[in-house]
Amino acid sequence: MSIFDVLTLFGGLAMFLYGMRLMGASLKEGSSGALKKALEGVTNNTFKAFLLGFLVTAVIQSSTATIVITSGLVAAGILSLKQSLGIIIGANVGTTVTGQIIRLIGMNDSSDSWLNIFKPSTLAPVALIIGIVLIMGFKFNRAKTIGNIAIGFGILFSGLLNMTSAVDTLTESGVFESLFSKLGSNPFIGYLIGATVAFILQSSSATIGILQAFSASGGLAFNAIYAVVVGVYLGDCVTTAIVCSIGAKAEQKRVGIVNILFNLGKSVLVLGVVAILRWMGVLDGIWNTIATPGSIANTNTIFNLACALLLFPLMSIFEKMSKKIVKDDPVHEFKYQDKVEALSTAFFSTPALALRSCYDALLTMFYASRDNITRGLDMLTKYDAKTYEVVRQEEDNIDQLADRVSQYLVQLASHLTVDEHVEILNHYYKIVNEFERLGDHAKNIADTAAELHERQTPFSAIALAELDVVEDLINSILDFTEEAFKKRDADAAYKIEPLEEVVDDLVVVLRDNHMSRLANGKCNVVAGTDFMDLLGDIERISDICSNVGLATVTRVKPELGNKTHDYTYLLHSGNDAEFNREYEAAHKKYFDKINNLIASEG
Repeated sequence: MSIFDVLTLFGGLAMFLYGMRLMGASLKEGSSGALKKALEGVTNNTFKAFLLGFLVTAVIQSSTATIVITSGLVAAGILSLKQSLGIIIGANVGTTVTGQIIRLIGMNDSSDSWLNIFKPSTLAPVALIIGIVLIMGFKFNRAKTIGNIAIGFGILFSGLLNMTSAVDTLTESGVFESLFSKLGSNPFIGYLIGATVAFILQSSSATIGILQAFSASGGLAFNAIYAVVVGVYLGDCVTTAIVCSIGAKAEQKRVGIVNILFNLGKSVLVLGVVAILRWMGVLDGIWNTIATPGSIANTNTIFNLACALLLFPLMSIFEKMSKKIVKDDPVHEFKYQDKVEALSTAFFSTPALALRSCYDALLTMFYASRDNITRGLDMLTKYDAKTYEVVRQEEDNIDQLADRVSQYLVQLASHLTVDEHVEILNHYYKIVNEFERLGDHAKNIADTAAELHERQTPFSAIALAELDVVEDLINSILDFTEEAFKKRDADAAYKIEPLEEVVDDLVVVLRDNHMSRLANGKCNVVAGTDFMDLLGDIERISDICSNVGLATVTRVKPELGNKTHDYTYLLHSGNDAEFNREYEAAHKKYFDKINNLIASEG
């Protein structure tokens, strides 16, 4: 044994861990949309939740990631703690799939077998070649992601081969055999080693994989490895619980606690049953049998499946225990606390979920701002102090929500690697500012209503009638704005522009009309400035909706890039026939109403 053998061992370990991380991260990235839909589809059917937890973990190669994402969904209110229980069990079983893949390292070396294609020494270079060809030679959307998955797979098996080679040399020294023979006589030490290594590596799959690499040398017996395998369960779930607890609320923390309780139950069950069976002599036939990568994978799978079946009925008890360990959060007065809590850092590893939480929060901001606009305009004719207080409080809520979404988007940015996700984030960052400004102008309208009431200087009947016409137009614009953002509807966004142009025209006419009424003494001079300010807020609201529509069109048609000014100029220049038709129809509709009002006043 030399320093070079040790370097080979740790170099192989580094390659193995990096390959596993690269492959897992790319799998999560490439399947984030499907992953989100799958986990959100969980119902009270525990078996369905178990299958989802198993399949998701088998795909993304990480029980920690699955459970952390689940805890985020619990925090967001998408799942209840009870619904998450089946996913937790499924994730623990799903993580054994990695070991079954890694067992290929122990495949027979028979040169005439077609199965040689599945040997790591063949799979590694094939996967690396496929990966680099996809990354460098293809430009389709998922080429880089699929290439990274293949590269990660190849690096993982290359690392395994290096570790196996180094372990063979270490075995010849006798140190390796001596170390693991002691584990066979003291399962408690083996249990602690497994827990410690899994905690440090933050991966049960990686720890089991390392154990399989060591077993390929033929120096491990069942009595030396079973306790290590069981210890891995505890070490991995402690890491998961810590991640679930960072900046989390009570229900989210409980997901991690339930996972710890379940894995502690697994440890007690397996170690107890093995001890009893050993005492009865049932295990004498396999106790000193040399372990292989395949037998370790099978042992891990059998332990997990058996414990899942036996402990399933106890999950409700673990749930109750978690609620005693983690007390309820204090009640928050913030109206949209659930939307804020849904902006969880647990979703950073799965951007589709993080961006969905942002989308929900932004839609909430829009609805709150729109409701405030309606309240403010209604108070111009019938002021109500309680309604004004609702507007004021809601404006504070909108501002808080905007701050939290903005902060979350900034934090999320560094975790995005897919262009599509970056485009969505940039879109949302524009929208959050627009929706906040929408709320500001709604508050301005309410303030105007409050001032009119306080001074006892209401608008004239004709001024209010004109404002009703503008409000009708603004509501149409807000309808299209909602449709554009909510459904990423470019057609709805397109319809905003001609209506926004009509608002500009109406504001000019209504200002002239109001100045004429002031000159003729038909409107209160004191209220004159308030009317002009109100028209300014209405005009700004339509401008904001135009910005939202433009941002939506840009997202749907990224080829516009920085040419949005040219796009709007084309629409407003009279060279777009569809825009002209929409504009002329809206102009006629709303100006006919205004002209009829003037005629009736008469």
